[in-house]
Amino acid sequence: MCVTAVESRPAGALTSNSRGQRPFGARIKAFVALTKPRIIELLLITTVPVMFLAEQGVPDLWLVLITCLGGYLSAGGANALNMWYDRDIDALMERTSQRPLVTGMVSPTECLVFGISLAVISTLLFGFAVNWLSAWLSLGALLFYVVVYTMILKRRTAQNIVWGGIAGCLPVLIGWSSVTNSMSWAPIILFGVMFFWTPPHYWPLSMKVKEDYARAGVPMLPVLASNKVVAKQIVAYSWVMVAVSLLLQPLGYTGWFYTAVALLAGGFWLWEAHGLQNRAKAEVTGAKLKEMRLFHWSITYVSLVFVAIAVDPFLR
Repeated sequence: MCVTAVESRPAGALTSNSRGQRPFGARIKAFVALTKPRIIELLLITTVPVMFLAEQGVPDLWLVLITCLGGYLSAGGANALNMWYDRDIDALMERTSQRPLVTGMVSPTECLVFGISLAVISTLLFGFAVNWLSAWLSLGALLFYVVVYTMILKRRTAQNIVWGGIAGCLPVLIGWSSVTNSMSWAPIILFGVMFFWTPPHYWPLSMKVKEDYARAGVPMLPVLASNKVVAKQIVAYSWVMVAVSLLLQPLGYTGWFYTAVALLAGGFWLWEAHGLQNRAKAEVTGAKLKEMRLFHWSITYVSLVFVAIAVDPFLR
């Protein structure tokens, strides 16, 4: 007998809200949850500072507001469509078992319409209020995340987060293009930083919840490889990420302040990455592996580096 993920979700997880009355306030919160606001915060952190770099000062604040709004709507639409497609495996994973489609607070049709609507609105907002280069980049990021990562890569290859992470790199290009309506080496370098940042950011979390991914049949690298192999990959990507982050200064885009922050933050990152590798080599498991230390630091790292990007033009 074939049992689908939806059929095997915990009893009552879907039916309790779908059969009863769904409170209006809870429904609003559920639709907001579909956009994954905490993830979008990180995307905006990599968008706004690049606008300061492109302007070499304070960009037009109305432009910043519209770019942030468009970015939120676009990323929110992508996240909603991701939840619509992944609702079967979300029901099998503990960390996603309370998402709105799994609990029944939002129906699949509502989620699909919501996600597509946000995609259309964000693209038109970018096109008419910012510029069409930013609009196409935003739409491209959404489609890459939904189609390439969610529908094609995620359930088929351990390289899913490596190439799927490209969608999360595009906000730096959008931040630059929203100010200049063009491209340059600076946003491309920062795209590279985010590209090499994504795997060592996400793999530690995947190590922590690999049983969840294994249960859902998602071939994240920590599910298929040992901790030693994963940690080795994390260290390799980390070194490249730090090296790429230091290219802005010799090319004349940043000065001493950004370089100092990138060196210090990158040095601490490498310390944590090698520490994780050493613990993995010693076959440490469980809480003592401390893989989440690198995950949490990765968020702090990106915040520090991009804040430095915004501040640097004022110190040159």
